[in-house]
Amino acid sequence: MRLSNSGKTIRFKLVYIAISGLLVFASCVPSRQFNDLKAKYQEASDNNTQLKQQNQDLSANNTELSTVIMDIKKRVGHLEEDTARFAKDLDHLTEVHDQLTSAYEKLIANNEKLMSGSSAEAKKLMTQLNATQEELVKKEDALKQSTKELEEQRLQLQQREVKVNELQSILNRKDSVVNALKNTVAAALLGFKDQGLTVEQKNGKVYVSLEERLLFASGSTQVDPKGQEAIKQLAKVLEQKPDINIMVEGHTDDVPMKGTGEIKDNWDLSVLRATAVVKILLAGTTIDPKRLSSAGRGEHFPIEAAKTPEARKKNRRTEIILSPKLDELLKVLETN
Repeated sequence: MRLSNSGKTIRFKLVYIAISGLLVFASCVPSRQFNDLKAKYQEASDNNTQLKQQNQDLSANNTELSTVIMDIKKRVGHLEEDTARFAKDLDHLTEVHDQLTSAYEKLIANNEKLMSGSSAEAKKLMTQLNATQEELVKKEDALKQSTKELEEQRLQLQQREVKVNELQSILNRKDSVVNALKNTVAAALLGFKDQGLTVEQKNGKVYVSLEERLLFASGSTQVDPKGQEAIKQLAKVLEQKPDINIMVEGHTDDVPMKGTGEIKDNWDLSVLRATAVVKILLAGTTIDPKRLSSAGRGEHFPIEAAKTPEARKKNRRTEIILSPKLDELLKVLETN
């Protein structure tokens, strides 16, 4: 249950009275300790602001990489269309060449027959023959030029096919890596399968979804011990996968959360929950922090759109999204 503003105020007053009593009772505590705590709070606040900015940058980068993959698939489709069109053009040019060759042979045969007939008729036919031969030469020249252009296009197409095959090979390897990662993660987290944790592969990524009941009390950003255990099991796998990027997304339901403290609304709650999971993934591990990013999605990406308790329960979740790095793919695109 989320605390109301009045409940939070009462709790704050009780804490304040308790702290004041402790301060009076333990008046020997130096003021420097209070100043140190105040400085640490300011440092934590600054770090939170920096993490939000990094989250925005990484989200934009993820969107850009998704656009790159879509562009590659469109290019593959265009190349396949070019291949079919070039093949059709070649068949047509071959047919024209055969027709011209047949016409030339017929003219030669007629010329031989006419040479034995009247000279006047033969002269007329010779004139026609010469005109036809000139036309044939022009068409042959045009055919040669077309054949040359077609050959150049064929070579270009072969080069493109090599590039497409290379890209497809990289994408296939990426899919294989994602599938193997999904199986490894699912095996590592098998013990949490019926406790609100699912592992799913989609869009070339692995989604580890953890329901609120596994990680947090209602309205809290503190991860429960059982949830910490699941996250640490996942961290052990990710330590052995340095080429996997990690995005942690916090999601809430559509019930508005209002507060005056650190958590003012669903945006704050989703961001702080995602950040809490990131910190547990990094704690005591060798995972490079540069591989991680966190984002708060609030209530804006629900799994279920219904306004029922069951739907809202599914929507209150934290998703850990695992995706292979695309460095190799980007290098191929840069040389295209």
